[in-house]
Amino acid sequence: MRRRRWVILIANVWLCAACAGPSTNVPALLPDDIATERRKQETAQLRDYFAQLQRLDTVAFRIGTANRADCKEWVAAQIGLLAVTPQSLPRKYKSFSAEALNLTSTKPTVISVVDGSPAAAAGIVTGDEITAFNGEPIPLTATPRWINSFLKDNGERPIKIALRHDGVDLTRAVNPVMACAIPIELETNPVPNAFTDYKKIVIQSGILRMLRTDADLATIVGHELAHVNMGHYQKKLQNALLGEFGGALVDGGFLLGVIYAFEREADYVGAYYATRAGYDISGAEEVWRAMALEDPASIRTAKTHPTSPERFLFLRKVTEEIADKKRRILPLVPELKVIEVDAAPAATRDGNY
Repeated sequence: MRRRRWVILIANVWLCAACAGPSTNVPALLPDDIATERRKQETAQLRDYFAQLQRLDTVAFRIGTANRADCKEWVAAQIGLLAVTPQSLPRKYKSFSAEALNLTSTKPTVISVVDGSPAAAAGIVTGDEITAFNGEPIPLTATPRWINSFLKDNGERPIKIALRHDGVDLTRAVNPVMACAIPIELETNPVPNAFTDYKKIVIQSGILRMLRTDADLATIVGHELAHVNMGHYQKKLQNALLGEFGGALVDGGFLLGVIYAFEREADYVGAYYATRAGYDISGAEEVWRAMALEDPASIRTAKTHPTSPERFLFLRKVTEEIADKKRRILPLVPELKVIEVDAAPAATRDGNY
């Protein structure tokens, strides 16, 4: 009987909730107006994404070409150009990409040219429609992938690019340059973070917007590239296996200490990478004060990464070391040592950047 009363009571509550409604006379929205505004926002987001991608591509190109020797065999030819068609973009963009980026469905359109790249030196600009590389037609699907594959096979040999510029058919001679080949991708994600899984480097839009200057961005890209070139990812896996099978021989604190040292080493080497690429990183340590505003936990706690105060002081010491080498006209080669910063033991925290 008591259970039945509860059932009736709950049913009455739901009925009352269904009967209740807003007490104000709110304006009505028309479906067509919502659809129009949705298209405006989608168009604005796509334009903004590729504008941010051009910024990242420019920094990545400079970092990759200046430090190609450190990438050893993992290098490939690049020209600093991105061309797409509506068909080559993800399906979710196809309905409005032509409008947002001024694309056609008949020829790949250049939507980004890296400053100082071979494509820029050859006079190629955004809006040019390209049709062939050395006489080979460029496909309308998977266009960026085809271009990357062509460049990989072609190497540093000159390329004759057939294109249409302002309605005039032209041929531009482009001389590719070798650069680090690891892909550097922009991910739309408000979390201020960057990471690598060795196969690629991912920069999230949250951290890209937070970084005030391209020099700041270069220190982050350099950090992730240093992880790749120094084999940190593989070493982490090896250490994890060692900890799993080593039992009491290797404790978790030791393994975390090693990973912690990898992060400091990546900060150190990455600062050299950014400087070699021509960026003035003096003041780049301010990145870690900005990060502390977004992630207050990083001020006091750490696990796989040093705390933000430690990283701030460490990067300041590194920039001073680099500035001293530049004054004395010494090679900008990392000493591959750890610069010590006095710090009290910290609690634990997770993170990637």
